[in-house]
Amino acid sequence: MPELPQKKVGIIACSGEELPEGTIARLAALQVLEQLRPGDTVTICLPLFLAGGEGDRAFAKFYPTIAIDGCEKRCAFRGTETYSNRPAAGIVVTEVIAQEGLEPPAGRRRLNEAGKQAAARTAERIAARVDELLGRAWSRREGKFAGEPSSDEVTTCACGSGIPVQKLQVNGHEVSLLALPLLFQNMHEQKKPVSAETGHELMEMVKIYNAVDASAAAEIEAAVLAAYARYCAGQEAKA
Repeated sequence: MPELPQKKVGIIACSGEELPEGTIARLAALQVLEQLRPGDTVTICLPLFLAGGEGDRAFAKFYPTIAIDGCEKRCAFRGTETYSNRPAAGIVVTEVIAQEGLEPPAGRRRLNEAGKQAAARTAERIAARVDELLGRAWSRREGKFAGEPSSDEVTTCACGSGIPVQKLQVNGHEVSLLALPLLFQNMHEQKKPVSAETGHELMEMVKIYNAVDASAAAEIEAAVLAAYARYCAGQEAKA
């Protein structure tokens, strides 16, 4: 697996609606995404993730993810661990309420004041973990990470995850492959030659992060190897 720069942190929240804590989990995640750390976090949709969303699952493989669960069942944490990768951190709303000595929340669609307070405290904890995972100091005065460029300066893929995508022509059709530029970089740094063996190795890594049609696998592998050859030639020209 290539080593990627940690540009963003994924936030995956509980989707349960039978308890106020589920609503608190989602509200806290929303506060982090929209108010506290909007440029450094992306949302991961739990139902889509569990249903096989390729972009969401690939993001959780590449980047640190925080699971926000309403209760001790930890559905978001366990689902992420099962289908992608173990979350870098997990926060459980019931534990936050107990540790903070807060009043029991009430309401599911409309939280009472205790629920709103629990959401705010949970959001603060999420933001603190985001800062830790990115390894950067947050400047409260400037409202951004100290010494870091604005997130608007970072080019991301269409899903907003920050994972680069490369498009290839295969049998007259355009195919988009997640993380291919990073796979090329990783192979080149290992001094892997342009060969059939390298093509097979690249294809196995491509399959980890992309759904590959078995009927077109051979053609895609050939296109990937050809693109890797062009990448290597470009790197040699720069040297």
